[in-house]
Amino acid sequence: MEEEIDTPIDFCSKPCGPLEEYRIPDYILKPDAQQVLVDHAPQCPVLVFINSKSGGQLGSSLIKSYREFLNEAQVIDLSEEAPDKVLHRLYVNVERLKIEGDILAVQIWRTMRLIVAGGDGTASWLLGVVSDLKLSHPPPVATVPLGTGNNLPFSFGWGKKNPSTDQEAVKLFLGLVKHAKEIKIDSWHLILRMRAPKEGPCEPIAPLELPHSLHAFHRVSTGDSLNVEGYHTFRGGFWNYFSMGMDAEVSYAFHSERKRNPEKFKNQLSNQGQYAKLGLKQGWFCASLTHPSSRNIPQFAKVKVMKRGGGHWEELHIHHSIRSIVCLNLPSFSGGFNPWGTPGTRRVQDREFTEPYVDDGLLEVVGFRDAWHGLVLLAPNGHGHRLAQAHRIRFEFHKGAADHTFMRVDGEPWKQPLPKDDDTIVVEISCLGQVTMLANEPCKSKSFSDPSSLGHDGHHHDHGAEDTDGMGDEDEWEDGRRKFGAADTFKLPDEIDIAHLS
Repeated sequence: MEEEIDTPIDFCSKPCGPLEEYRIPDYILKPDAQQVLVDHAPQCPVLVFINSKSGGQLGSSLIKSYREFLNEAQVIDLSEEAPDKVLHRLYVNVERLKIEGDILAVQIWRTMRLIVAGGDGTASWLLGVVSDLKLSHPPPVATVPLGTGNNLPFSFGWGKKNPSTDQEAVKLFLGLVKHAKEIKIDSWHLILRMRAPKEGPCEPIAPLELPHSLHAFHRVSTGDSLNVEGYHTFRGGFWNYFSMGMDAEVSYAFHSERKRNPEKFKNQLSNQGQYAKLGLKQGWFCASLTHPSSRNIPQFAKVKVMKRGGGHWEELHIHHSIRSIVCLNLPSFSGGFNPWGTPGTRRVQDREFTEPYVDDGLLEVVGFRDAWHGLVLLAPNGHGHRLAQAHRIRFEFHKGAADHTFMRVDGEPWKQPLPKDDDTIVVEISCLGQVTMLANEPCKSKSFSDPSSLGHDGHHHDHGAEDTDGMGDEDEWEDGRRKFGAADTFKLPDEIDIAHLS
């Protein structure tokens, strides 16, 4: 069956213009290339990262199309080179050229935009690297929907269907990137810590092997401030969602099956069909019959939230039937649904909640009982069970009838063993700065700082996120929250001051 493809909406009024406006000269990208004179600086220089393994054969085709228009070194195949190595080489070279008085290098650095094509996990990989660089003026990022769910691109107006890869489609997308507006979104840091087990594994088990985009979710080194004797500690980050329970279990089964039988997953349409089949097979629609109550969230975990920066922890009372919990940053989950919806004022329990904003330092926490409960998202104003809006979230897993659960961040799942003794496994989520995304119209995401994203009463609501970087809360993990671990290979030469790079 031919896969349905898509080009972002509203491209007619966004002309691409001359391709020279997007090209970066070789000598900027490669330290050993010969310096050349350029008549004028490109208006919208882009660096393109593409996961060639995403979208069936679409990733490889997209690389070919972009390289026909741009400098070949501008288009990076992520299966061949990691983004932190590419950006390390670029930043060091740009700083050297700045010292030598190269004005073009400065202009390109100030106006450069990044494009990432892949699934949500691939996009999160790049966002983690950009975040860890701690630059005062990081480049904004546009996302090409090349995965199965494509929640990140959909949230910012880039569509959710895999794109066409012909030259005309690439030119149209470049035009959209040039005219796209910038919007900041919160970055969320995740720490997983567990005592080293007396017997059996307690480290996360990924589908056959760790997904490439979860490279940031790894055990910290012995010299890291997070490392504690007798404990295993992992860290990572996400920009869309963290989820736990049955939805992550289906995702885990999907990723495992795709690795075992890649021939069944040739395009987005067939992928979505396989996903639905696995959901039925896992019993997501008949959870009361196939899913033992011992695997319901309250049976093995406590959930605590801190509603404001510098506030105190409060334990959430989770209904015993909840089988899945989603901590959501963007208004898109499971292929474009918004589980939080728009809280009204009629119901007493909804009056404390507000509309979701992507830069307010808060996550929306939603619970689901099963897939039938999830179908309410298809209805107008449908939503899941709203649990909280929180600045920090803490999951404490204890010994129970279940020996494992499933988790995922931005579409990338893993199987998490649970304690076999009295020790507690802890997952803690906190806000760690922001990244800048590029948004096309219509954009589903609402910005707390955007005048057009006002509440129904015409005013911004007080979300109480005084400390959006999560650094004001004194505790044992404060030092470890200063990075995601995505750019651990990024190290500038001693003579280069990173403060000058912006």
